[in-house]
Amino acid sequence: MTQMSPGKTRKLAFLGLFVTLSMMLSYLESLIPVYLGAPGIKPGLANLFILLLLMDKRPKEAVTVNLLRIVLSGFLFGNLFSVVYSMAGALLSMVVMYAMLFAGRFHSLTASIAGGIAHNLAQLAVAVLVLDTDAMIYYLPALVLAGAAAGVLNGLLAGILKPYLRRLRGE
Repeated sequence: MTQMSPGKTRKLAFLGLFVTLSMMLSYLESLIPVYLGAPGIKPGLANLFILLLLMDKRPKEAVTVNLLRIVLSGFLFGNLFSVVYSMAGALLSMVVMYAMLFAGRFHSLTASIAGGIAHNLAQLAVAVLVLDTDAMIYYLPALVLAGAAAGVLNGLLAGILKPYLRRLRGE
């Protein structure tokens, strides 16, 4: 059996921590029965860790953490539909935030807001396809506002937490 280097072990532990923390926040959010104009609106705090990884120029790690969180949380606390909705939202959100952050012309708060809106738009598109009705479009204004609010919250929290990432990674 081969032994992992201390650097790889530290990286694996760091990513495991991010998966665990994001799953905990996903679970806590699933317990909050809030109806804010459209079904399923929540703060999306689990995405905070994805934003932090993208801000730290670690897109591969962001994809890994996001996929693990969605699959594990979906099957532990949700169902197949929650996995499909979450996956669509997470993928579009990550692509939008990645493009904005790596373009170097957008602040992380702006990228987070765009990511929050993109997340909700992707989930709305899935709902329209799954339910085979365009009536879901009426939720668009509430979902855009909720996505922007979640983006502001996550962007501000990421700005506060970013300075602590190096210490957390053991650097």
